[in-house]
Amino acid sequence: MRTNALSILLSPLLLLTSACASTTPKGLDSSPAQAPPPGTSSPQVHGNLAQVMRGIMFPNSNVIFAAQSADPAKVKTVGDPSLATDPLASSYGGWMAVENSGLALAESANLLMVPGRMCQNGKPVPIQNPDWPEFVQGLRNAGLEAYKAAQSKNQDNILTAADTLTTACMKCHDKYREKPGGDKDRCM
Repeated sequence: MRTNALSILLSPLLLLTSACASTTPKGLDSSPAQAPPPGTSSPQVHGNLAQVMRGIMFPNSNVIFAAQSADPAKVKTVGDPSLATDPLASSYGGWMAVENSGLALAESANLLMVPGRMCQNGKPVPIQNPDWPEFVQGLRNAGLEAYKAAQSKNQDNILTAADTLTTACMKCHDKYREKPGGDKDRCM
């Protein structure tokens, strides 16, 4: 008798649970802005290439470039370091900021290979081009070199790492960044 009563109580709960767990009908695509189902880890695209560059790569590169001329250990934190807009003067400033920027560049290289990302001009990011993965790997290597240089807390090492970063950026920009006159390969 107890088993039957428990079954009667649980039946509506099981029906409710299965109704809530139903999937999207076949033929309907979910938009990239929707959260993935729990337990999945497929990358999603939220910004175009220019937004990723301006939001992640540009500011983090500038931290590394700033460390060429200003010793990060000597950068004073601002009155309330949690409100600092300069990463070198924030709560995680100094050499740690340079380390974090190197890692951010290395990790953000992965974002350049996510299928579905578009250029600012509406063209797909050319991940299928043979040189694109090479350029992305160059950025990843430059970020890791900057990270290791920052760990050494040696500005000479930062100079070398910044040169590697400049070269990696320039190789890709020379082919894919917007130039006057336009080019079919440009991804702006």
